[in-house]
Amino acid sequence: MIAIIDYNVGNLLSVQSAFDRLEMESVITRDPIVIKQAKGIVLPGVGTFKVAMQNLKQFGLIEIISECKDKGVPILGICLGMQILFEKGFEVEETKGLGFIPGVVDYMNIDEKIPHMGWNQLVFCQESPLLQYIDEHDDVYFVHSYMATCPQDNLVAYSMYGSNKITAIVKNKNVMGCQFHPEKSGKIGSKILMGFREMIG
Repeated sequence: MIAIIDYNVGNLLSVQSAFDRLEMESVITRDPIVIKQAKGIVLPGVGTFKVAMQNLKQFGLIEIISECKDKGVPILGICLGMQILFEKGFEVEETKGLGFIPGVVDYMNIDEKIPHMGWNQLVFCQESPLLQYIDEHDDVYFVHSYMATCPQDNLVAYSMYGSNKITAIVKNKNVMGCQFHPEKSGKIGSKILMGFREMIG
C-alpha cells in the first residue's frame, strides 16, 4: 500500500487516480499508524515551501516520515513535494526543509517565462528505477516557479528550459523526487510511477 501524505497542499486525488490506473493500492492519509504500515510514501504538493513545512509540522508528520525514511521505505516527492525534500527553500522566506536530499530550492531567476509551464524532455544523468520504463528525451509536464540545486551525485535527470538546466529528478538512497508532475504526464508519467512500483515490491 502507498501512503499519499495529506498535508493540505494539493493535488491528492489526481495522484491517487494515477496510481489507480496502474492498479496500485494507495490511500490518502495523515494517520501515523497507516503511514508506518505503508510500503511506499508519496509527498505530493502544490503551493509554497513555507506553508508545506508548516503543515507537516502542525500535523506531526515530519518525525513519522523521517522514521520511515530511516527504515528504507521508498519516498517519492512530486513538484512541491520534491522541493521540501531538500535542506532549505527561499520561497516567501528562508525555510528549513526535510533535509533528506542535499541542496536548496530558490526562485528561477532566468530570462524565460515564469512559471515554467509545459512539456520538456528528460536528459538522463544516472540510472534509476524511475527511468527503467522510459527513454531519454521523453517529455514530461512541468508547472513551477522555483527550482532545486543539488550535487551531481543526487541528480538523476534534468530538462532544458531555454538555455537553463532544470533539475527534474533527484535521489538520495530510498528518497526520490520529480519536479514535474508524473500524474499529468500521460503514458510517460505512468511508466515513471511503474518504476516506483518496482521499488516497493
